[in-house]
Amino acid sequence: MPRVKICGTTSVHDAVQAAQAGADALGFIFAPVSKRLVSASVAREAGLSVGPAVARVGVFLDQGLDEVLRLSEAARVSAVQLHGPLSEGFVRAVTAFYPVLRVLRPADLVTEGKLWQDVPGVTLMLDAPQPGGGVPLDWESLRATFPPGTWLAGGLGPWNVAEAIRVLRPAGVDAVSHLEARPGVKDSSKVAAFVRAARATTP
Repeated sequence: MPRVKICGTTSVHDAVQAAQAGADALGFIFAPVSKRLVSASVAREAGLSVGPAVARVGVFLDQGLDEVLRLSEAARVSAVQLHGPLSEGFVRAVTAFYPVLRVLRPADLVTEGKLWQDVPGVTLMLDAPQPGGGVPLDWESLRATFPPGTWLAGGLGPWNVAEAIRVLRPAGVDAVSHLEARPGVKDSSKVAAFVRAARATTP
């Protein structure tokens, strides 16, 4: 059964609602370009509100190593999610401090996917070219190249997560835009429906 991550969490209320719905992980976005940007202090408070059983993931895009580590420490995250074109050395440097979800686009999956597939401390996540855009990937076209143990994001919602799991058998699923009342504010009923749909699926 895949793990479930609710990303773009911006408040204690939404964090508690997601945890009560059964989410395994929460994502806190620290990329300044995001509509779901959250401060380290709010992320820390939200993470503390759900307890250690729920993973707290700091999400970064094209940010320097010092900034990634500083914000991660301040927010007390338990893992780091890295988007963007990053060097192998950069990703390995982060793994000295935190487990890493290395996010790839479909075009990068064959080449960079092989690089990270067996590296301790690195888990792959496949996302759409525009993360948070709400557009699903073509799962059938990815079936042959989707590495075992990889997480799946990109346009997932309560109505399609079961099919995505059936086709690709991901280790985890991650959703943002289709679980919101508006950008940065979760709809608790959609979050609960997403978790239920993922949990009820047998790959």
